[in-house]
Amino acid sequence: MNKKMPADLTSAETPAETTRETDTSTAAEPAASARPATLRDARRLIIKIGSALLVDETTGKVRREWLDAVADDVAACKARGQEVIIVSSGAIAVGREHLGLIGRPLRLEEKQAAAATGQIRLAHAYQETLARHEITVAQILLTLDDTEERRRHLNARNTIETLLKLGAVPVINENDTVATSEIRFGDNDRLAARVAQMVSADTLVLLSDIDGLYTADPKRDPTATLIPEVRELTAEIEGMAGEPPPGYSSGGMVTKIAAARIAMAGGCRMVIAKGKRMNALSALDRPASEGGAPCTWFVPGAEPRTARKRWIAGHLNARGSLVVDTGAAAALARGSSLLPAGVVSIEGDFQRGDAVVIRSKDGRELARGLIAYAAEDARRIMGHHSQETAEILGYQGRTELIHRDDLVLS
Repeated sequence: MNKKMPADLTSAETPAETTRETDTSTAAEPAASARPATLRDARRLIIKIGSALLVDETTGKVRREWLDAVADDVAACKARGQEVIIVSSGAIAVGREHLGLIGRPLRLEEKQAAAATGQIRLAHAYQETLARHEITVAQILLTLDDTEERRRHLNARNTIETLLKLGAVPVINENDTVATSEIRFGDNDRLAARVAQMVSADTLVLLSDIDGLYTADPKRDPTATLIPEVRELTAEIEGMAGEPPPGYSSGGMVTKIAAARIAMAGGCRMVIAKGKRMNALSALDRPASEGGAPCTWFVPGAEPRTARKRWIAGHLNARGSLVVDTGAAAALARGSSLLPAGVVSIEGDFQRGDAVVIRSKDGRELARGLIAYAAEDARRIMGHHSQETAEILGYQGRTELIHRDDLVLS
């Protein structure tokens, strides 16, 4: 009798080999160019929308005309082949009005209650406005633990990747209904950056109440000037951030600089742009020198996949090891994924998503990667072809033991 397939495994299957060379990732590295960056250069795009832009602070209602303009821009991005993810605040801001909680600070349990009712209305607003363009919306709620605990991180990434392949627009928010202070991001700027890192996005847009990063607070210093591009987050750059604004927003330039650090470490460029204007995304289709909106681009020094592999190689403790045969070792050197057929022995007790070492028969370390199966199941399918996985395990899991996007040569 077949067992139920675990929710965190995919059902993709390809012809049996010891390795697979097909690259399933759709995120592309930003093209190296001397010309100014624009939104048209993006392949996988994340748009972060804050409460202060989305929700009228006086009425607690969604600014529908403004949201419709954002949806029009999203539809234009998708029409030219770009994948789009939205990270949206606003659940608490919308929900508190319906619960009569306007006009005073909220206790944690009141914020969670407001989020519970507001998230429904927020998701409905996105569904309605994007339905005008026949675009399907999917809601995903995350906590900090979902991005830091490796297996949950992989589960969330697989869900988002699948939705994008199916043409949907994931709308992501922090799960304020269950998150406590210990497991909260506290702002969606950093959540958006973590999502960008998670799915190897190449572009992150933070729509803000300001055009970008200035040399000083332009509201206080009339001599402050906009910085159009940042390539390194120096102490001087970080010192230009001010205090978070009052009102619904929980962010500010401090959190945006923190988001830039996360995004750039993952090889993702980030732009801060003024979101209050109508069709703010379309305004980023051209550089400011050609009539586009003024903004600040944060440009990383590494490509997304390179940065991810550096992270795998340098920041994870291996929980086990896999010994592979000569054919698999040669294929790994060519940049292929590792399939069960090439593995001859397994050591250690690890779970899906843990880091493992890949060794040759003579004990040399060949690579490190993130394993797609727990140790028990990996031992059961090692040495077998991919089409045998379902019969052996009782469910159809991943074709690869370690996909090449999750693997780095030693």
